[in-house]
Amino acid sequence: MIGIIGGVGPLAGIDIARKIMEETLAHTDQEHLPVLLSSQPNRIPNRLEYLMGVEPRNPGHAIAEISMELEKTGATVIGMPSNTAHTPPIFDLIQAELAKQGSQVRFLHMIEEMAHYIQQEHPDKTVGVLATNGTRNNGLYKNTFEKLGMACLQPSESMQTKVHEAIYDKTYGIKYVSSPVTNRAHDALVAAIQELKHQGAQLGVFGCTDIPMALKEKSYNGLPVLDPNRILARALIQATSPEKLKTDDH
Repeated sequence: MIGIIGGVGPLAGIDIARKIMEETLAHTDQEHLPVLLSSQPNRIPNRLEYLMGVEPRNPGHAIAEISMELEKTGATVIGMPSNTAHTPPIFDLIQAELAKQGSQVRFLHMIEEMAHYIQQEHPDKTVGVLATNGTRNNGLYKNTFEKLGMACLQPSESMQTKVHEAIYDKTYGIKYVSSPVTNRAHDALVAAIQELKHQGAQLGVFGCTDIPMALKEKSYNGLPVLDPNRILARALIQATSPEKLKTDDH
């Protein structure tokens, strides 16, 4: 059974649950896969603030506890739709806590799943990544991709500021105004994609699960883009019921 760590952020958990359904071969309600979504944002400290040194509590402790609860309820594989929570200071603690508890659940790593997908479906392409400051500064995508011999581009410092603000600004950022997303946030992200293309990117990756709420197309300015939430959704299906996975058209 698939388990989802929700609440990081809350809309991302709902989004990946929907994408699991969209990527599943099913013609009736009963043919869909069982999915457990645990969305408890009140229990999980802010990931970015922890990485910045503002929040003293490592979110990995709470995430590991919720993972154990999902496992006890029947989950055999778990996905977490949060890029920042996969940075080593947090994700390594989750893995250590689960091992200490004797957990047998398989916890997929979102960024590694994205890297493997690109290697398989888009080999030898230069990738440009849009992400929050926390994900970028920890080198999450860049380090993962470059270890596998994949070229990884990032926005300039000035453009990175605009990307981060498009997500976190309290007046127009996606985390604060998401239904609908503001034009200012949308346009800033599209401009960042254009810059990545000018740098030489042949493929774009949304390194924040909030970005697909603003950018829903499969390409922008002629640059194909990938949504880690959808790639993780497909990996979760592959891990539990590969015969139910739709043919990839992304």
